[in-house]
Amino acid sequence: MKPRAVTICLAALLLAAALPAVAGSNSDAAQWLEQMSAAMSQMTYQGTFVYVQGDEVETMRITHVSDEQGVRERLVSLSGLRREILRDSNGVRWVQGEDLQVMEDSAFGRSFFPEIPLGQSDQASASYRLELGPSERIAGHIGRKLKVIPKDKYRYGYTLWLEEPSALLLKWELLDSDNRRLAKLMFTDLRLGSEVDVKELKSTSKLKEYKILESSLPPGKGMSHRKPRWEPSTLPVGFKLTAHRNLGQQGQQVFEHLVYSDGLTAVSVYVESAESNEQDQETGTSRLGTTHAYSRVTDGVLITVVGDVPAITVQSIGNAVRLTSP
Repeated sequence: MKPRAVTICLAALLLAAALPAVAGSNSDAAQWLEQMSAAMSQMTYQGTFVYVQGDEVETMRITHVSDEQGVRERLVSLSGLRREILRDSNGVRWVQGEDLQVMEDSAFGRSFFPEIPLGQSDQASASYRLELGPSERIAGHIGRKLKVIPKDKYRYGYTLWLEEPSALLLKWELLDSDNRRLAKLMFTDLRLGSEVDVKELKSTSKLKEYKILESSLPPGKGMSHRKPRWEPSTLPVGFKLTAHRNLGQQGQQVFEHLVYSDGLTAVSVYVESAESNEQDQETGTSRLGTTHAYSRVTDGVLITVVGDVPAITVQSIGNAVRLTSP
């Protein structure tokens, strides 16, 4: 399976957003951006949520446990295409489709909900305007409304409802530049802390019996100490490099992975050796749900940019990627 296809499939699940809010000024909301990181990664929670996009409705269940064993997470579909995703210290494993094929990628063990690193709330505030709204009752909890309005056309907007006082996500809506709703997610039930049944972390799928699909992503994790060989010469305002894998030149094979974030949303840039017949490479812009991907071939490499952002964002970043060091 191509890295591009793998990333698009994962991005459709990984790019649900969450931000916290309390009554007060814009600076108060910015402080809650940092609190959100702790809530979504360090809290233990479990619940069922409904994801709506156009005419499609999916029901999913998530169990997220953070304890002395680290962070463990299981996401399973309750309707539609069969899907199960497990995340722990070993990385991500996911079962897709009725043929129960298994994908494994230990390179990046990121959360299924985006995390704003502590201390980076100012970065998000530079790219978005925050507006606090009234509280509502959602899934048996009180949630405070927060509107996240982008300052330019290179990112989506959000309307979010966060559990008071923890800032845990209860509901979100994804909005385009014309304030039209692209997608919606809402918990229908939610348990916190000691109420969570940790037995639900155990997979019901016998993963070893299923066919393992190679992700085509070389091994490696974390931030590379090498300077990127390929990187965009320009970026939309607010985006900064937050993760980097560089395996260097191995014969004729090239692979490099960069992640850029504006403090709220992330965009992945993949650079890999192009196939010998470049005419057969899939290039141009594609879309899966709210996730866009853009690919082009240049100087013997295939550049692919993927993110839960407008098409213009992946296109502008992809066209700016250049070889910066031999």
